[in-house]
Amino acid sequence: MKQDFVPLLITAVFLTLTFNAACRQSTTSTAPATAFDAAAHKQEIEKWQSSRLASLTKEDGWLTLVGLFWLKEGENKFGSDQTSAVALPKDKAPPLAGSLWLEKGSVRLVARPGVEITSDGKAVTELELKDDTDDAGPTILKLGSLLINIVKRGDRTGVRVKDTESRTSREFKGLEYYPIDPKWRIEARFEPYQPSKAIPITNVLAMTENESSPGAIAFTVDSKTYRIDPILEKGETDLFVMIADGTTGSETYGAGRYIYVSPPDASGKLVIDFNKAYSPPCAFTNYATCPLPPQQNRLPFRIEAGEKKYAGAGH
Repeated sequence: MKQDFVPLLITAVFLTLTFNAACRQSTTSTAPATAFDAAAHKQEIEKWQSSRLASLTKEDGWLTLVGLFWLKEGENKFGSDQTSAVALPKDKAPPLAGSLWLEKGSVRLVARPGVEITSDGKAVTELELKDDTDDAGPTILKLGSLLINIVKRGDRTGVRVKDTESRTSREFKGLEYYPIDPKWRIEARFEPYQPSKAIPITNVLAMTENESSPGAIAFTVDSKTYRIDPILEKGETDLFVMIADGTTGSETYGAGRYIYVSPPDASGKLVIDFNKAYSPPCAFTNYATCPLPPQQNRLPFRIEAGEKKYAGAGH
């Protein structure tokens, strides 16, 4: 009897384990996809909106930009004297604060004796200045409430001036958004270019430069597929997208809006969330050099999501 029972027991255990394993496999293969969490998405967008506001209104944010000047080869005087090559805001600097020497693409500061200019908290009288294409970022000069740095745009070298006490900052009217809508959080597909494609991008000053696009973002709206080209900025991993749509110029900023998109996963999937579309710096100041959406990124439908046109005075 015991001899007969042993093989029966082994058989029963084997069948039980096989059945349980089959059940587990069946459960795994038929498990539904994770349901979309609308509340979590709303919280994510609200957090992004708060970060956006903090970035815009910080001490050296875009609201503080008060000047942009292009340098000529040789000496460029700067100060509050409005005939200066770099004319600083009145009552914010001495009539002549010093000179910026442009020599074969490099810029050298020579401060006038007695004028207090600092960089990284240290007083400077003469200094070679890094521009905004440098891996470490530009040299920031501080003169009273003014922040001054060098920018490169194509073959031109300029001076960007910010004022931490700017009128635009003081009179800022806040940001307005469309209601958060999960409809505009779209699962998309990344279609890589091999190799990366050079895309001509024109800015608001009509200056055109080639930017590198690693691939197209393909997505569907109302059963139709669209493709837009992002660019990959130096030192960034997120994709930078410039768009225009049916709301551009009427309800949203006339030169388009920007979005950053996280890189695709291993299967090429990514999410473009138009609830995070925002106005470029040019919406708030006349002195930014904002790039404009290329033709392929000008969408023929309305995107009622993201940031609306700024209500205050702007560009």
